Amino acid sequence: MILVMDVGNTNIKAAVFDGKELVKRWRCSTNPSMTSDQYGIIMMDLFRYHQLDPKDIEGIMISSVVPAINYTIEHMCRDYFHHEPRMLGPGMKTGINIRYENPRELGSDRIANAVATVELYGGPCIFIDFGTASTFGVVSEDRDFLGGAIGPGLRMMNRALATGTAKLPEIELQMPQSTIGRTTITNIQSGILVGFIGMIEKIVNQMKKEIGRETRVIATGGMAYLIRDNSDVIDEINPDLTLTGLRIIYDRNQNR
Repeated sequence: MILVMDVGNTNIKAAVFDGKELVKRWRCSTNPSMTSDQYGIIMMDLFRYHQLDPKDIEGIMISSVVPAINYTIEHMCRDYFHHEPRMLGPGMKTGINIRYENPRELGSDRIANAVATVELYGGPCIFIDFGTASTFGVVSEDRDFLGGAIGPGLRMMNRALATGTAKLPEIELQMPQSTIGRTTITNIQSGILVGFIGMIEKIVNQMKKEIGRETRVIATGGMAYLIRDNSDVIDEINPDLTLTGLRIIYDRNQNR
């Protein structure tokens, strides 16, 4: 079995795979002030809760977009799993061609998403990760990662509006019954949620126009279901897209 970890700005998502089978997955908060021992205790508790034995872990693959926490997570892996983790980065075999002008600028989570998208769905495909940021990627039928777009996430928009103004509150992220709001709360819900969906639809439709042929749209991340329930832009949701991509990349680099 292998352990994969996707270290994001808000959460760390982790999963255990036995071959291609996802056995268990969970998430905890990303907190750069925590020590390796604190993360180790959390991981050991989660393994016990899910009735998993840490000794069964044969390898670890990590994607991280938070460099400040990398040393802590790597240290935790060595101390508690007794394995040197592999950090997804330049030089790893991914099985795709990255057509970015500077591939080193590309977030490792987006690489994992691109790998999983090509492997599971083929191309051309657009994948969207609704996380702290909303990231879009396009893969071609020739297994090329062509590029994409990055925008704010829903929670970021909500928090920015509340912290950047004197009187507007942070609101619950749920769709209003009407776009024309009659209270401050529904006004904000309309502006954030309806506006966010409009952004998603505009970007996807423009990407499809530039691709020039029928293209599937795959989504992952916490807000994907809310978007799907209020727009027809998403064809399929895969909550484990990034974790699956990490598992595939680990398999492709086993003998390296």
